[in-house]
Amino acid sequence: MSDTVLIPGGRDVRATLDTAASGSGEGGDAAAIDAATGDGPRADAVVVACPPHPRHGGHRGDERLTAVSDALADRGIDCLRFDYGDWDEGYGETTDADNAVGWATERYERVGLFGFSFGGTIALVTAASRPGLAGVCALAPTARLNPDVDAVAALDDIGDLGVPARVLYATRDSTADWEPVVERAEELGIETVAFESDHFFVGRSGDVGEEAAAFLGPRLREGE
Repeated sequence: MSDTVLIPGGRDVRATLDTAASGSGEGGDAAAIDAATGDGPRADAVVVACPPHPRHGGHRGDERLTAVSDALADRGIDCLRFDYGDWDEGYGETTDADNAVGWATERYERVGLFGFSFGGTIALVTAASRPGLAGVCALAPTARLNPDVDAVAALDDIGDLGVPARVLYATRDSTADWEPVVERAEELGIETVAFESDHFFVGRSGDVGEEAAAFLGPRLREGE
């Protein structure tokens, strides 16, 4: 079950909330999430999913994001896939992700982060200022979007906060500047997983979804 959610903040940010376990309304119909308040049936845990570059066609319906959402649903975990507001060179987009995490933390007991490409960088930078996160998983993140949105620097802060992290990357990726992120992650003892693939993980979305969910799932399920 999926519903549209409006993320509060100064930018127009809309999201799709995929609920793993839906309740029932009168007559047995599934109860919907209220777009304004976010009220409705949900699991105890959610992953906020950050899409790739909005100027290169990135959006919340990206197949890598939906694959992660499907794999999380199989584990009883909700997923909030959002679209960024107006283009702001990574600055506003980071704010969008942080506001989405804020929306989620008000409604769920445990919150994780996932992002692909541009969104992977956004996820890591956002996680660096969110000590309560259950975990963050970045797929093919590029090293930096601007001097202040830097995934390599964010890894140090994530480690200091004690937020569990994993970086997934493609060995044939010639699109993102991923090498500095992977190198720093390995220096810090953060888990990295290599896929024999290109940047877009053609034919591997399901594998990516399972790998991300296998990492985030145990950290988001209570008592594991």
